[in-house]
Amino acid sequence: MTATLTPPGTEPTAPVRAPSPLLTELRRGIGPWTGAAVALTLLLTMYGKAPGWQARWSDATNMLHVAAGLLGGPLALAAGCWQGGRDRRRRTLDLWESVPRPPLRRVLVAAAPSALWPAAGVLLADAVCLLATWPYVSGGRPFLELLAADVVAVGALGALGHVVGQVVRWRLTAPLLGIVGYVGLALATYTEGTARWLGPAGEHQSFWDRPVWWFAPVSMAWTAGLALAALLAYGLRPARLRTLALVPLAVAVAAAGLILRLPADQGPWRPDPALARQVCDDGTPQVCLTVLDQNLLPEVSAVLAPLNARLRGLPGAPVRWVAGPYGPTRPGDIELPDAAQDATRGRLTRPDLYLNSAVTWLFSDTCEPGDGTGPNARRASDIHLAVSEWLAPTPAGYGPDPTAAQPYIERLRARSPAEQRDYLTRYLAANGCHPDEVPVP
Repeated sequence: MTATLTPPGTEPTAPVRAPSPLLTELRRGIGPWTGAAVALTLLLTMYGKAPGWQARWSDATNMLHVAAGLLGGPLALAAGCWQGGRDRRRRTLDLWESVPRPPLRRVLVAAAPSALWPAAGVLLADAVCLLATWPYVSGGRPFLELLAADVVAVGALGALGHVVGQVVRWRLTAPLLGIVGYVGLALATYTEGTARWLGPAGEHQSFWDRPVWWFAPVSMAWTAGLALAALLAYGLRPARLRTLALVPLAVAVAAAGLILRLPADQGPWRPDPALARQVCDDGTPQVCLTVLDQNLLPEVSAVLAPLNARLRGLPGAPVRWVAGPYGPTRPGDIELPDAAQDATRGRLTRPDLYLNSAVTWLFSDTCEPGDGTGPNARRASDIHLAVSEWLAPTPAGYGPDPTAAQPYIERLRARSPAEQRDYLTRYLAANGCHPDEVPVP
């Protein structure tokens, strides 16, 4: 027996542990740069459209969903394809295949950067945008399950691109795959059929809806199943084991079948009464917004206060100003413009323009074909514009030119408050679709 002697005064050294192959692969190649590129692309896109999504969770979620699928997806495809062909370009493919590990393990380890880094980039962009939205929202919640499905979808596209890069030996495959992926995802996003919900960028614009509970996990099964089937089909050896790839493929097909059974118009979205619940002030007329916009209620009430003071107590005046998906539901209800669309970071951007829009909606009648004609049609149109301008002047650069209505505006301003209220009473009682009934100031 041979004994190993340690020199006096020295401590035995612990064996050096080799780094994990997975961690080594994650640090190599363009994986980290891909994650940074995906995150930066999404953040720059979201930053440019910040006024349109920072007021509601649904807006932020929908914008992140479309940006991740339409921009992050093709980028992950192209980067994964380039990463997949790395060893062939470096002529180290034989060395990599000589590593004493099962072929499938080698493929999974090699594909990890292509899948995980783009997914991490989407996750980082989601976290930053949700934190930027949180101070300004009034109610509801972010649809985190849909964002998680986006992360899985982008990672799956990166893995699919990696397999293509290992199979196809052509340097231009990566950019072409990114272009084809973008076109295909865009077509899937803007098509009208149910198939658009298979893509990772299907857009939905209703603010008071929520997705059905099963859609996000089924979407994950659809995208992840395709990617896993491709990895198994490429990495399993011998060839007879490749039939195991049919298992995740069958899961993906079953998930796609469930998604294709959704209604083409609604998709996975359903109305949520809790989000559409109205919150009203105690004014007369009342101002009612939905839970999603209740933080804007004090400001909207203040903007409408001068108009409400003129309308208060008049026959035919509105009883409530209401906003939401259901519109007016009671006699005397008048629909309000969407306050969140005119707000930025929880504040109305143009209160004067919002007030003018509210007056326009107040006097917008639903006329039948043939109404609004006759010898007095022009005069009635000028009077309608004059009343709107008198109650809420149109800001410069917006709306029609009020020059033709200026004489009627001056007459209304010259009257006493009592005469103004008397004219408003007669104006509200008239049918605006019949020009002969519109009273002249």
